[in-house]
Amino acid sequence: MNIFFYIVIFIIGTLFGSFYTLAIHRIPQRQDITHTHSYCPNCNHKLGFLDLVPILSYGFLQGKCRYCHNKIRLRYLVLEVLSGLLFVIVAILMKFNVNTLTIANIASYSFMVLYLTFILLIAGIDKENRKIDKWVSIYGMGISIMYMIYLCIVENANIYRYAIYLVFYIIVLILDTITLKKYAKNSYVTGILLMIITMVVYTGQYITGNAIIFTLLAIFFYICLHKIRQRKRKNRKTERQIANTICIGFFLGSINIIMLILVLVISYYRGV
Repeated sequence: MNIFFYIVIFIIGTLFGSFYTLAIHRIPQRQDITHTHSYCPNCNHKLGFLDLVPILSYGFLQGKCRYCHNKIRLRYLVLEVLSGLLFVIVAILMKFNVNTLTIANIASYSFMVLYLTFILLIAGIDKENRKIDKWVSIYGMGISIMYMIYLCIVENANIYRYAIYLVFYIIVLILDTITLKKYAKNSYVTGILLMIITMVVYTGQYITGNAIIFTLLAIFFYICLHKIRQRKRKNRKTERQIANTICIGFFLGSINIIMLILVLVISYYRGV
């Protein structure tokens, strides 16, 4: 019975993955992500139902648009498959199955799905545009506040701890407002800080702290590889130019998910 349950979870995950590809493309362009019909980014032709079935449509269409025959980016298929697998893996590690379908477990898994959506959108948009989108950050704050209220009311969590997180949110938002007024643009740094606070709320200090450390290591290796490649080129970039190409949100989000899964695996086998 659990096999069918996880198949359903996988299908739901692929649907979310399809949504992620749409949102990552549209949100930075301030396009509607809920009401506007899906269309081909090459020919702008509206897509039919058979063009939008996760994974299967890519196979049936042989990776090409039905209307303009341009190639569909492979990342769409990859993200749909990875999202489906991620949803299933997290469900298994959280021991979320047919036999544990309680309101508390459904709530916990639902909050995790909302969090994964936040992380994947932040990481995806940053990878494509080197930008921490403010509206996605606000979404992250919103689900964090909902999660904190849930923990305090239902699970009797320490309210003072989450009150501190709310104070941090307010401080960062004030800094972001000051930056916006002074420089007339959103701050990448404050976006990262808001992301980190949301990570702490959902995954705790241990996972977030380790994610930050490994992100710094990943960035260090990225810079080293970048410099090695530049030795063979005539037009070398300055340190500032290299820094402006580093997608911190992408690294941080990706590593946070990896760390989260590792901790869930350890907890699962320890029977915690």
